[in-house]
Amino acid sequence: MNRHWGLDDIGWDKFDPSKIDPDMVMAIKTASLVEANSEDYVAYLLNVFHAETWLHEAIRKWGQEERLHGQALAAWASKADPDFHFEERLARFREGYRLPLEATESVRGSRAGELLARCVVECGTSSYYSAIRDATEEPVLKQISHLVAGDEFRHFKLFYDTLKTFDPADSLGLFAKIKVALGRVNEAEDDELAFAFHCANFGPEAHYDRESSMLAYSKRAYRNYRYGHLARAISMILKAIGLAPHGLIARVAQRGAWWLWAKRARRLERVAA
Repeated sequence: MNRHWGLDDIGWDKFDPSKIDPDMVMAIKTASLVEANSEDYVAYLLNVFHAETWLHEAIRKWGQEERLHGQALAAWASKADPDFHFEERLARFREGYRLPLEATESVRGSRAGELLARCVVECGTSSYYSAIRDATEEPVLKQISHLVAGDEFRHFKLFYDTLKTFDPADSLGLFAKIKVALGRVNEAEDDELAFAFHCANFGPEAHYDRESSMLAYSKRAYRNYRYGHLARAISMILKAIGLAPHGLIARVAQRGAWWLWAKRARRLERVAA
């Protein structure tokens, strides 16, 4: 098995401050907190899959890689903004945003639903870091986002393959899977990203407003996407819910999603600070 990459594999000496985009720095600070908060997700998933001991090692390894993502992104953000104190910001984020760690059952209604929701998340993160890789001109961030995007694609495969092993009879049903997938997509608008953006970019004295924080974050995230990034994510989601990732349904879904995405991106440019 090939060795997984680490912080020492990053070409930090190639860091070019002249290629820094301040809006990108704010987005990367946010991502570093979300990625580094994987400890709670590991605990939650181990609770949900407490009987599936064969899955525990993979869950822990997934969590370790997610924490590495947060560390790499935070190290880059600290180079871009020396005033960014990652550990302090992460502690404040974790204090204000917690997962339901007491849960022993999936909030998705079933363990198969939980695995599908994880697939959807990995679709989103894989496309997001691919978009950052293609949008940034800063060499070190380009390398980090490329490595992270590759990991997130493998994480999708992990949860997808586990779903097929765990639920070979496909007992969820198509409509239930669509409901889970859409529900998880909509959760992108919840407190996690908004509060992470607030904690990453503002001091403890600043007032937190979920709506304005979400708008400010989304403006900085949406602008990085191109059609191909979103189209690939849609194909992956369709595959996860049991529909053909290519063909007429996929093309219609991709074009419809891109139309909605571009429309919102234009609105965000007008209204977000």
